[in-house]
Amino acid sequence: MPEGWEWDSTLFQGCAAYYERGRLPYAPGFAETLAATLGLDGRGRLLDVGCGPGTVILALARYFTEAVGIDPDEDMLAEAERQAERRRVTNARWVAARAEDLPAGLGTFRVVVFAQSFHWTDRDRVAAAVLEILEPGGTFVHISDENPTAEPAPLPLPAPPYAQIGDLVRRYLGPVRRAGQGTLVNGTPDREDLVLARAGFENLERHVVAAGVAAGVAAGAAAGAVADRTADDIVAWVFSRSDSAPHLFGDRLEDFERDLRAVLRQASPGNRFAEHLPATKIMIWHKPHGER
Repeated sequence: MPEGWEWDSTLFQGCAAYYERGRLPYAPGFAETLAATLGLDGRGRLLDVGCGPGTVILALARYFTEAVGIDPDEDMLAEAERQAERRRVTNARWVAARAEDLPAGLGTFRVVVFAQSFHWTDRDRVAAAVLEILEPGGTFVHISDENPTAEPAPLPLPAPPYAQIGDLVRRYLGPVRRAGQGTLVNGTPDREDLVLARAGFENLERHVVAAGVAAGVAAGAAAGAVADRTADDIVAWVFSRSDSAPHLFGDRLEDFERDLRAVLRQASPGNRFAEHLPATKIMIWHKPHGER
């Protein structure tokens, strides 16, 4: 767990309704890249830990016999189920559980994926549990945004004023990042490679999938695709985050949203913004074939 912080059930309380609109998408080709890399052929089972509203699991489900998403937030699971119905994904099911509950009687899996969720867990404990539930030769997959390595091309519209938004959140919630009922003094941990090596995983692979063209996205220059965003999109992004979840503002929520929209109008009087879509980084670790 992040040092000095304890998980509680309000970490993403109220965020689920804002996820699809607020969060930038992963690169459209990430699922195909992972399927080709792992030789996925429609067999085996997938587990998505901290699946949220189903963003990753629903893109990958077609490559497996069954896909299981677990998340401790019931609203996230309800949203995932709605999205599955909308996209006609019929081989996914949803379980209310934390990563620390594994193996949770869920059986064995060919692939276990964490999409920017591993850092919220007791990582050594969870890595050991994942090793146990993977088939011999199975894979632990970590998906995240990739930080740009080159100077991005100019944007056609103002960029979202993220620095000013951060200042406003701190003005309402205090100088230390909020997370559930606690705070993250030192942020969340990284170096998943060290944690997974300790657990017994091997043969790390790293793949980066460039951002491409998707719905609501314009093709950019060499820097990749550019998303056209509205003020409502940016408000949804703010309320989709653990450090600015709606419940944290209490009875000041309406005041905060009013001030947030004022910040956005000041940055772009037309309430339209643009931002570069990040590439998607896929990190893969393998369970040794000789392990049961």
